[in-house]
Amino acid sequence: MRAVQISEPGGPEVLHLNEVPDPVPGPGDVLIDVVAAGLNRADVQQRRGHYPPPPGASELPGLEVSGRISGFGPGVTKPFSVGDKVVALLSGGGYAEKVAVPAGQVLRVPEGVDLVTAAGLPEVAATVYSNLYMTAGLQPGETVLVHGATGGIGTFAIQLAKALGSTVATTAGSAEKVATARGFLGADVAIDYTRQEFPQALREANGGRGADVILDVVGAKYLTQNIEALNTHGRLVVIGLQGGAKGELDLGQLLTKRAAVIGTTLRARPVEEKTAIMDAVRDVVWPLLVDGSVRPLVAKTFPLAEVAEAHRYFDSGQHTGKVLLTM
Repeated sequence: MRAVQISEPGGPEVLHLNEVPDPVPGPGDVLIDVVAAGLNRADVQQRRGHYPPPPGASELPGLEVSGRISGFGPGVTKPFSVGDKVVALLSGGGYAEKVAVPAGQVLRVPEGVDLVTAAGLPEVAATVYSNLYMTAGLQPGETVLVHGATGGIGTFAIQLAKALGSTVATTAGSAEKVATARGFLGADVAIDYTRQEFPQALREANGGRGADVILDVVGAKYLTQNIEALNTHGRLVVIGLQGGAKGELDLGQLLTKRAAVIGTTLRARPVEEKTAIMDAVRDVVWPLLVDGSVRPLVAKTFPLAEVAEAHRYFDSGQHTGKVLLTM
């Protein structure tokens, strides 16, 4: 099969399309003929040499795919059939024409979502739902601050939190992206972080209240401001390190607010945890996609052979929504 390999850490030019052996499904695995794969920040970090796959995972990049089931390993208990249209959450290997993945990490495509678009759903849906609701315990009526309004995580998190009854604030890096977040995505508060300090701007726009939950992809660069922006009993969930890994934490401020800082990753979690997350996504998130409360957003699609160009586009930050690779 054709698959994308990383020749050495570096820029998009280190991504190469090669012929590699087909995956063989192990016990409990589903074999999928891939139609499309989602491009994520984790893929970029892996390409740069900063985010190696967990032990036992494929060395190929790619954490989410859509496609059709073409076979099974022994012992698959979930009620799937050959030909079913599905999405899958992976630990690696998605930039390829075939993947083998534990059945618990596979879901049928939501009704009304086309198969290519669906490739952009499993990673963001699992990341957003598990962190906002299963980890941070976001409740209806609470305020959530989502950094990075127009990326794949941001566009999905804004919509999901709104649909589930929260006040949603977000940050973006231009007036155009702020307008998109507020007008198209439905954020209650949208802040241009290049022009305003977001903790103060949030309280001014939100009746003096900060955030009960913050979903942060930036990391160290925003640590001080994030703690400042939290309400009493607030929860900061850090899921990315685009702004660095080491920062100074004011423990006194954290104690005074009786707040929590939580760091999580999805990729390295065991199959049992990923299965529980995907089951929750199926039960809670999929119905919102079916009824239109949440819409999957695709910025652009690229053929697999143009993977380097897809990464250049992703790195530019121009996209609103997901970037996809098609087989």
